[in-house]
Amino acid sequence: MNNGAVSVNTADGEQAIQALADKVMAQIAGLFSAKAIVPNAVQQQMLTSHVKAMALRSLTGEPLPEVEEELFEDISPESMALAQQVVDLFGNLPREEAWLLSVHFEVAKENA
Repeated sequence: MNNGAVSVNTADGEQAIQALADKVMAQIAGLFSAKAIVPNAVQQQMLTSHVKAMALRSLTGEPLPEVEEELFEDISPESMALAQQVVDLFGNLPREEAWLLSVHFEVAKENA
C-alpha cells in the first residue's frame, strides 16, 4: 500500500501495530504514575486491548463506528483530558477515540 496504511495480514503489519501499542502503553504508564492511577489486572488487560485496537486503526485508517458524545457526559474532565493526551500521541485518530478511552481512566481512578 502506498497510502501509509499498514497491511495487517503480514507479520510486519502486526509487528508495527504491536510496537505502536507498546509505545503508547509506556506513555500511559507514565501518565498513570504521575496521577497515582493504578488499574487492576482486568482493567489493565482491557486497556491494553483497546490501545492495540487504536494502534490498528491509526496504522490502517480503519474508522470507528459512530459514537454518541452524550454517552460520556459523566466522565470527569481529568479523565477526558488524559485520554485526549493519549489520542494525541497517535496524531491521526478522531476525538471519539478519547471519549472511549476516557472510560478506562475513569474506572481505574476509582481503585484508590
